[in-house]
Amino acid sequence: MNRNPNENANVNANESPNEHEHERQDRCPSHDRPKAIPVPESLERAITAETSLRARMPHVAVGLASGRGAAFVALLRATEPGALPVRTRIAFGALIPVGSAWAVFAARALTERRPLYGHDRVLAASIALAATTATTALGTAVAASRGTTTATTTTALTGTTPVVTSALLPARARGRRRRLLRLRDELRAESP
Repeated sequence: MNRNPNENANVNANESPNEHEHERQDRCPSHDRPKAIPVPESLERAITAETSLRARMPHVAVGLASGRGAAFVALLRATEPGALPVRTRIAFGALIPVGSAWAVFAARALTERRPLYGHDRVLAASIALAATTATTALGTAVAASRGTTTATTTTALTGTTPVVTSALLPARARGRRRRLLRLRDELRAESP
């Protein structure tokens, strides 16, 4: 369908040609999205640090190690020719979801195209707390099933240190997230 280029000019004769120019100026020409709002330099530095390759490399390491570990344990469990002992099945059943949770966490943190403002640390601390608590509980239950008080007490006390340490991490991570969000809001309020 061929249109006359002057056709629109005749239809909208009452409108000035520059009437909609302000809309075009507010749009990024290559993507037809709103232009970026100017960001204060200190906020830009913080965002750059959060999204840099160096900041993302630990997530790559966690994702690869935990994903491969979970896959290896699942493959080992699936290819075992005979029935595994109950304790081994419980251990494998616990290791696979823990490894998978860390792999999903890393993938989510890596695929976000915006600063996470510490949200990744809150999630990591929550996963760590759940994993250490479950590991300690299962280890203590296995030790108790064997019937020795010494083994049960030793396992429970050994597992208590990582549980207590990981119990402190979510509060610390939430505090860091609150500080980052407060800083972001303050810097946004200062920007023109």
